[in-house]
Amino acid sequence: MSDDQLKYQIALTMIPKVGGITAKKLIAYCGGLEGVFAEKKANLMKIPGIGEFIAKAVSGHGVFKEAEKEIEFIKKNQITTLFYTDANYPSRLKHCDDGPILLFYKGNPDLNSDKVIAVVGTRNITEYGKQKCKEIIEGLKKYNPLIVSGLAYGVDAKAHKSALDQSLPTVGVLGHGLDRIYPKLNGPLADRMLKQNGGLITDFVSNTIPDRENFPKRNRIIAGMVDALIVIEAAVTGGALITANIANSYNRDVFAVPGRTTDLYSQGCNLLIKSHKAHMVESARDIEYVMGWEEDDKKKVKKQLQQQLFLELDEEEKLITDILSQNGDSSFDLLKSKTGLSFSKLSSLLLNLEFKGVIYNLPGKMFRMAATI
Repeated sequence: MSDDQLKYQIALTMIPKVGGITAKKLIAYCGGLEGVFAEKKANLMKIPGIGEFIAKAVSGHGVFKEAEKEIEFIKKNQITTLFYTDANYPSRLKHCDDGPILLFYKGNPDLNSDKVIAVVGTRNITEYGKQKCKEIIEGLKKYNPLIVSGLAYGVDAKAHKSALDQSLPTVGVLGHGLDRIYPKLNGPLADRMLKQNGGLITDFVSNTIPDRENFPKRNRIIAGMVDALIVIEAAVTGGALITANIANSYNRDVFAVPGRTTDLYSQGCNLLIKSHKAHMVESARDIEYVMGWEEDDKKKVKKQLQQQLFLELDEEEKLITDILSQNGDSSFDLLKSKTGLSFSKLSSLLLNLEFKGVIYNLPGKMFRMAATI
């Protein structure tokens, strides 16, 4: 990608009051990214939802100089940019209307991993919360999920550490630019994440300070780029419940760890469960069941075994399986006619295939493939 293209991408994100929805609208109406900045102010104002303020900011090109500075920062710090039309942009987030058009990324994990889980919760994590977080992530290790959180104190930090302890990839979504780590005490954790094939991601340019209003924006990325979100501990108000509500609006599965009704940082989780906004999760097996991962894995193992068996079949056995694959359920007589094999030879081959789990013997001397190979 050329610096000019990147300059346009960054510049559009720097225009005040232009979020993901408005940016995509501008690009669509103007026929492309460069077309946005080439359009006259009067024409921009005709676009629904684009008022004089945004039209003036776009047509004035005042953000280009700042965008060029950002490109220098990106190159110097080996940061990857992900535009929403790029193949490496998180595909799950791409389907969220308000997803950012541009992300800044450091690290190695595949943001489009087969399984992506977010873990969020209070900054005031208890020993109970630490234990449940550790147990759940440890229980999910066999699925090798990408673990996403916000690199904050408490549950976020514990989720990242637990993932690292299990050699799982983990990504921290930041509410500021990549020129800093907030809170500073999590700097060593961020370094460890990057060294252990983890990553850091944000939609904020450098020199963006971690203002309070940035974190709800950050939370929509956490909720949007995952398959499911787990709330470990949370009060009835705060970022974790905001993230859970965003995840529900994106039709993501939400899970919450229950706790005692008298515990402040279990009340938010209990409320999510009671109001049917989250599945109750006691262990990783609850997540496996709801997400259907265990069944998917069984199917994959079965298919792998069948493919292995198929490779071990001799020519006459493959001839029979080819006929069954093409014709579906077939009678013994049909198979005998099509293969030209003797009665005894065909009977022996069919019995061997049945023992190997490649075919089923049905009533009425009919035979069926165990699965499509």
